[in-house]
Amino acid sequence: MNPGDTDPLMMPLSIRDVTFRNRIMSTSHACGLEEGPGIPGETYQRYHEEKARGGIGLTMFGGSAYVSEDSTWPSGQLDMSNDRIIPCLQSFSERIHRAGAGIMMQLTHLGRRGEWNSQNWLSTIGPSPVRETLHRSIPREMDRDDIRRVMRNFGEAAHRAREGGLDGMETMVGGHLIGQFLSPATNHRTDEFGGSVENRCRFGLMVHEEIRRKVGDDFLVGMRFPVDEAMQDGSDFEDCLHMAGVFERSGLIDFFNANYGRIDTELRMVTDCMPAMGSPAAPWLEIAGRFKREVNLPVFHAARIVDLATARHAIREGLLDMVAMTRAHIADPHIVNKILRGEEDRIRPCVGMTHCMGDNRPTCAHNPAAARERHWPQLIRKNPSGTTRAVVVGAGPAGLEAARILAERGHSVKILEAASKPGGQLRLAVASSWRRDVAGIIDWRLSELDRLGVELCTNRLAEISDVLSEEPGIVILATGGVPDVGGIDGARWVTSAWDVLGGAARPADSVIVYDGTGRHPALTTAEYCHDRGSRVQAVLIDDRPGAELGYAERAIWKRELARRDIVPVAEHRLIRVKRSAGRLTAVFACELTSRIREMTAEQVIADCGTVPVEDLYRELRGASSNDGITDIPALLAGRPQPGVAGSYQLHRIGDAQSSRNLAAAMFDALRLCSVM
Repeated sequence: MNPGDTDPLMMPLSIRDVTFRNRIMSTSHACGLEEGPGIPGETYQRYHEEKARGGIGLTMFGGSAYVSEDSTWPSGQLDMSNDRIIPCLQSFSERIHRAGAGIMMQLTHLGRRGEWNSQNWLSTIGPSPVRETLHRSIPREMDRDDIRRVMRNFGEAAHRAREGGLDGMETMVGGHLIGQFLSPATNHRTDEFGGSVENRCRFGLMVHEEIRRKVGDDFLVGMRFPVDEAMQDGSDFEDCLHMAGVFERSGLIDFFNANYGRIDTELRMVTDCMPAMGSPAAPWLEIAGRFKREVNLPVFHAARIVDLATARHAIREGLLDMVAMTRAHIADPHIVNKILRGEEDRIRPCVGMTHCMGDNRPTCAHNPAAARERHWPQLIRKNPSGTTRAVVVGAGPAGLEAARILAERGHSVKILEAASKPGGQLRLAVASSWRRDVAGIIDWRLSELDRLGVELCTNRLAEISDVLSEEPGIVILATGGVPDVGGIDGARWVTSAWDVLGGAARPADSVIVYDGTGRHPALTTAEYCHDRGSRVQAVLIDDRPGAELGYAERAIWKRELARRDIVPVAEHRLIRVKRSAGRLTAVFACELTSRIREMTAEQVIADCGTVPVEDLYRELRGASSNDGITDIPALLAGRPQPGVAGSYQLHRIGDAQSSRNLAAAMFDALRLCSVM
């Protein structure tokens, strides 16, 4: 039986005259792939097209595409304030429809959420001059002219969406301008736009009246609507339900896209609106279901719904009409096709790392092809030129990904791993109270390697004879690195974060944890030691915890440190460790003033990155066809690496080259191995 015949997720959904082929969607998000001033060009479109080709029912886009010139951020959003975007929308909609999916976009005015010092350098506006913490804006209170202008801008932008061939659009309400009028926390007006629920709904009703006037009755119009602001002086569930009734009875909208909480601080963004790792799965599904029971319009919802069991439950039990698996589709845009082929166990799971929400959004540390579809494949094809024997040394994430891709290309692959278990540095992350789910990155690859017949040998410290005995045509060194504390005077007294997290060293009663990278290991170690009873002093070389991480991870780390009353000393460099009377003294130099600061504890733990493990590389390169050199122009262009026939190509990836992060290691494996 075809899974589509009985699976509630595969049932079509019709709204007005539009039918979506299934109940799975991707919500609008700021993917950061726009070209020029807010234009969805080829890269942007290919990113969404991959989901359509993967079987999704509906993909929404735009970030929160702005309708007015005074609604801007430096990047990440599309510009719907003029007609130049229409041809791009037309090609975009044709592309998505050709693949069988529906396409809609999100329109907004950011209001106080905008940034006055970006793009047009115009004052932000809002119902009242209430500052937003996250974007640091104090808006000008809107007068009647502003209200009429923005109302017209919404209608004009909606008309452009219709002219672009889209199936519909939604307005972003919660936290944005329409929602700022709705919320008593941000609307302090005493005129006809403030006070009562009906008055606070007035601006939103005027906007949607203008939208409907411009697009007609056969174009879908919805609202991404808060079901509870979860904030003091804001709108609770009953208030939001009251306002939803006002909009529903107006007859102006066709669906609600329910979200929860506030978005005016970094932490609330990643715990309320876009809950990340460390948050429960689908935390707001129940309240979204309560909301649906009280309204008569279709309800969509997104918030860390990453597994199909939860998604099916949401549709089967009538909690939602359309279930959004946005980040899940960044991890694997072919979810629906795998369902239909009976291959659910092969779906690459979203583990919630939030790398897709960082500065390089929406790249995925788990799926290096995400947002790179224009140049790099999501589905690895067999090598049409023949196959060979490949040896991968190292079973960390980079090595596992390289082996997976080479096996998908048809090569016979063997992995040699020195440790007793695969996973490399990523195994250390499970020591954290909130990052344990990253183990899914390793587990999925091990499952795929088993399916592909890759031989994995653990407890095998590879020597040159081990590699050459396989008579390989390809050798990939993913040997990683070792902790680097060599730049510290008295390094013999320093314990590496790896040793503590890996169990080789036990935390002392009092510890100093030094973060010399701005990554995860030192912060994980501080958390780990505290939770085992240590008195922890944390020192950072950077000005804030997690300086090299995305904003979502930084926000969670700040919360976790605050929960433990760990107040880091920032912008200090560890220069010396000395031992006296059974205790250690760590000597730091302030990066701002060069003043010396000394701190004492029983143990000094540091993370300063890694240095590559190079012995095997030096031994192998002389007999390789490429002298161990990866040709950079060929790598960047996606061309096969040049080499001399009759010998093996030798390449290094990940930390075997230099100390970087997981996403870099995975991308190394993809662009090198996918053309071998």
